[in-house]
Amino acid sequence: MPDVRLPHRFTGPLRTARLVLRAMTPADVDDVHAYQSRADVCRYLPYEPRTRAEVAERVARNAAALELAGDGDFWQLALERADQPGRVIGDLYFSILSTAHATGEIGWVLHPEATGQGYVTEAARLLLDLAFGAIGLHRVRAQLDPRNHASIAVCRRLGLREEAHFVQDIWFRGAWADTGIYAILAGEWR
Repeated sequence: MPDVRLPHRFTGPLRTARLVLRAMTPADVDDVHAYQSRADVCRYLPYEPRTRAEVAERVARNAAALELAGDGDFWQLALERADQPGRVIGDLYFSILSTAHATGEIGWVLHPEATGQGYVTEAARLLLDLAFGAIGLHRVRAQLDPRNHASIAVCRRLGLREEAHFVQDIWFRGAWADTGIYAILAGEWR
C-alpha cells in the first residue's frame, strides 16, 4: 500500500538562490494576465488566451487551493525571481492524480521574456523534491503537446522519460492532436 502523506498543505514559499515559488495572491492578476493573455503562450495549453477578468477569477481560485487531500486536488503556484519580489514570471501546476497509485502531475507556464534561463527546471525540482519527499508519491507525470519542444526539454532535464505518445487522441482547437506523457518514479528521482 502506498505511503502517501496527505493531506499536505502548501505552507511555502519554496526558495532557491534565484527563485521563489509561492501561493498566488490577488496582487498577481496583472502579471499572470501579461502571459496568459498571449496566443503564443497558450498555443499548447488547454485554454485560449484569457481576459483579465478570467485571470482574476483563476488567481482567486488558485490562491485558495493550497491543500492536497485527495484525487484532483491541485496547486497553481506563482513563480517569481528572488531579485524581483512580487513580480510573477510564470506558474507551476501540481496535482494529485491518484492517491491509490501515489501518482501526481506537474506542469508549467512561463512568460516568454523569462524563457531560456532554466527557471522552470529549477522550480520544478522544488516541487518534485516535495512530491517524492514530504508527500511520499511514487510517480509524477507531465502531460503535454508533443509539439512543445521547450517543455519536452524541461522534462528531459528533470529526468522524466517519454512513456507514451498518443496519436490524434484529443480534439484540440478544431483539429485532432497528439498527447505526450513523460514521467519519473521516486526511486529514479533520488
